[in-house]
Amino acid sequence: SLDAVIIGAGISGMYMLHRLRGLGLKARVYEAGSDIGGTWFWNRYPGARVDIESQEYSYSFSEELEREWKWSERYAAQPEILRYLNHVADRFDLRPDIQFNTRIASAHFDETKGRWALATDDGETLDAKFCIAATGCLSVPNEPNFKGQETFKGATYHTGRWPHEGVDLTGKRVAVIGTGSSAIQSIPQIAKQAAQVYVFQRTPNYSVPAHNGPISPIVAEAWLANRDENRQLQRMSSAGFLFSNHREELATQVGDNERRQVFEERWAQGGFSVQAAFADLAVDPVANGMAADFAASKIREIVKDPAVADRLTPKDYPFGTKRLCVDTGYYEVFNQPNVELIDLREAPLDTITATGVKTAEGDYAVDVIVFAIGFDAMTGALSRIDIQGRGGAALTDAWSEGPKSYLGLMVAGFPNLFTVTGPGSPSVLSNMIVSIEQHVDWLADLMGFMTLNGLATIEPTADSQNAWVDHVNEAANHTLYPVANSWYLGANVPGKPRVFMPYIGGVGAYRTLCDAVAANGYMGFKLRPAA
Repeated sequence: SLDAVIIGAGISGMYMLHRLRGLGLKARVYEAGSDIGGTWFWNRYPGARVDIESQEYSYSFSEELEREWKWSERYAAQPEILRYLNHVADRFDLRPDIQFNTRIASAHFDETKGRWALATDDGETLDAKFCIAATGCLSVPNEPNFKGQETFKGATYHTGRWPHEGVDLTGKRVAVIGTGSSAIQSIPQIAKQAAQVYVFQRTPNYSVPAHNGPISPIVAEAWLANRDENRQLQRMSSAGFLFSNHREELATQVGDNERRQVFEERWAQGGFSVQAAFADLAVDPVANGMAADFAASKIREIVKDPAVADRLTPKDYPFGTKRLCVDTGYYEVFNQPNVELIDLREAPLDTITATGVKTAEGDYAVDVIVFAIGFDAMTGALSRIDIQGRGGAALTDAWSEGPKSYLGLMVAGFPNLFTVTGPGSPSVLSNMIVSIEQHVDWLADLMGFMTLNGLATIEPTADSQNAWVDHVNEAANHTLYPVANSWYLGANVPGKPRVFMPYIGGVGAYRTLCDAVAANGYMGFKLRPAA
């Protein structure tokens, strides 16, 4: 029997294993994939890279690790991040406690034993005191559900499950359905190979340039020279990263010329710095409109055909309220003769045929279809496991109106079940690694405390959970985020309840709150001693 079962061998599962080993607890990781890496194992589509600067998107728990690993690019691409994660797995000898090619099918809480009974998809049964869902926020691809898709004679690919050996698209006619982050990253790369690319867009997204390149040695050295201070600043910042250089001024309180200059400087700097140009962009519709106008002017500047530029410009949601995309040559690609944008709002997608894609206005013959249609975010991975808590209550029932949790860490009625970066925590609104380390450290401290004090179970009270859910919603409603039909709300998955899932109150504020909960004897939780 185990002290802990960890589901998933991505960034959080690996670090959780490392921490629990350090406490002398017996933990085992179960991973559906054939190797470690999570998101960075599965997402191998062309152009996949991180949208946080590499050195900030890395583990901070080991100074030696940080000093020995050298990043090559400002924004590392998927192969380099996977190499890094493999280096971490080998350096800390994590593989002996990870079982690959194994999916956890069910997890039922046994009230008489106060332990979790789990089963794998091939029938192996497990027993553990703690069950830790390190399942990731963007780990379940949204399945394509288009009329006629089974009749298509060519090849189809999903960006979230790209073949590991890669795909040669040289000379092919390719349809890309979707214009979210994975499409925005992959389309410029696909267009380098393909004879013709048809981009089928339902909702345009805002994207800002990465200005990626080799990492500057000066930047890398400065980061390490002030490593401890930088890491502490990251942990207490609003989004878990420093490079965006957050400004306190309000967009509505500076002159037009100064505002334009700040936006221009930020655009030239690249990445999320545009979003941090002024303090009121996420809360004041007038200020947000100024950022949206600037972004629209940039799209018009880059895209030569005014009609295409207009179609690529979002009109029905505020700037930055869907995850801002960071690109390399996305808008520029529409100036290439082999790339055509098809607006599905003007001509809806009718059916997929044996030879291609048919809209209300035309037939597009293609050899390959790429589905870049995103993920069942935040809750998708958990909803696919048969999880039952006290009294046989199913997690999917407890979450039928949308996910409810306390601190995004635990769910009432599900003792000793922990959700790393779960709904109701900063997770996807932050630098994921900073949020992952904070959750794993907090949970490791809790499990150590329980072991030391002979405690059998922990779960949140219904009252503390309800109060937290209210707080998460209230925080979101102070901003413009809920205005957008985004995956933050589950709007991309048909029939999914509409709840704003991440906590928008900020990484530093959230950490302070979690620390206070622990310092006050795990306030809002019920802790029970062993029988």
